[in-house]
Amino acid sequence: MKYLVWISRIIVGALFIISGLIKLNDPMGFSFKLEEYFSPSVLDLTIFTPLALEISIFVVIAEVILGVLLLVGFKPKFTVWSLLLMIVFFTFLTFYSAYFNKVTDCGCFGDAIKLTPWESFTKDVILLVFILVLFFGRKYITPLFNPKINWIIGGVALLACIWFANHVLAHLPSVDFRPYKIGANIQEGMSVPEDAPKPVYEYAWRFKVNGQEQIYVTEGDYPSVDGEFIDVETTEIQAGYEPPIHDFTIEQEGQDYAAELLEEDKLVMVIAYDMAKSDMDAFEDVAKVTAKAKEKGYRVVGMSASSNDMANRLISVYGLDFEFYFTDETTLKTIVRSNPAILVLNKGTIQQKVHYNDFDELDF
Repeated sequence: MKYLVWISRIIVGALFIISGLIKLNDPMGFSFKLEEYFSPSVLDLTIFTPLALEISIFVVIAEVILGVLLLVGFKPKFTVWSLLLMIVFFTFLTFYSAYFNKVTDCGCFGDAIKLTPWESFTKDVILLVFILVLFFGRKYITPLFNPKINWIIGGVALLACIWFANHVLAHLPSVDFRPYKIGANIQEGMSVPEDAPKPVYEYAWRFKVNGQEQIYVTEGDYPSVDGEFIDVETTEIQAGYEPPIHDFTIEQEGQDYAAELLEEDKLVMVIAYDMAKSDMDAFEDVAKVTAKAKEKGYRVVGMSASSNDMANRLISVYGLDFEFYFTDETTLKTIVRSNPAILVLNKGTIQQKVHYNDFDELDF
C-alpha cells in the first residue's frame, strides 16, 4: 500500500499541476468553457455566468496548489479530501457532458490537449481510482520537509499562481496553443490535405418486404432489396479530418470578404468580440495606432460580433477611420483573449498580436 500511495501521489500531483498550469496560462479561455457549462442548454446555472472568470481563476489555482501540497506531503487530510471532492465533481461533469453530448471539449487541458467527452470521463475515472488509493492510504502520505518549509513552498506557489494569473490577464497567454498563434497562416489553417481522412457514414435503410419492415445497413450503397423503400437513417461512425480553423469569416452585408482580406500584405485587424464588454478607454489608443498604421500603408478593418449600430456609435465617438465586419463571437474569442485587441497580418500570416495594454509594442 505504501508503494501504491507513492505512485498515486506522484501521478495525481503531477497531473493536477500540469492541468492547472495549462489553464492558468489562459484563465480567460477556461472561463469561456465555464460559461458554456453554465448555459441554459447544459447545466442551466446562468446565475454563475458573470462570475465565470473569478471561478476559473480559483479552480485552476486550487488545482496547482493541491498538486504541490500532495507532492510535498503537506496537510494530507485536507489535500486528499479536497482532491476527492474535486474529482468526484469533475467526473460527474464529464459523464454528463459525454452521455448527453452537451460540451464537446471539457477544457481539462485548455487548448493544449483536446479530449473528447468520453476520453475526459475515462481520464477522470482513472484519476478517481488513484485518488481513492490516496484517500484510503493517507496515513502513508508523509511530508518531505518540516512544517516551516512546507508552509513556505505552499505560500510561494500560491503567490506565483496569483502573479501569473494577473500577468496573462493583463497581457496575453504566455504560450499560445490556439491555431491563431503568431506565425500561423490562417489560409493554411483552413485547408484540408488531399490525403486527409474522410468521414465514414453508416446508412440504415428501412424497407417493407412482404408486409414486414426490415432494416438493411450499408456504408452508402443502395441495397438490392425487393421491397418498398420507407426511409433511411444516416449515422457518422468515424469523423473525418477537421482543419484547425473551420469557422473563420469576415462578413459585411452577408458577403464574406475573408479570402480577399487575407491576401493583403499589410493588414491590421482590430478585434472587439463584444463591444458592450470592451474596455472603452482602449479605443482612444486604437484610433491613434490605426491612424499610424494607415500612414504606413496598412489596410485596417474592425472585426466584431456586435451590431452595426453599436459599431457606428463607436466609430463616431472615438473617430475611428475604418469599418467593422462581422465575425462569429466564439471565433473572435479564440483568436485573441483581449477585448479589444490588434493583429498585424501579412498575406494571412499573423505577425503581431497584442492586448490593449500592449499597443505600444506594435511595430509598423
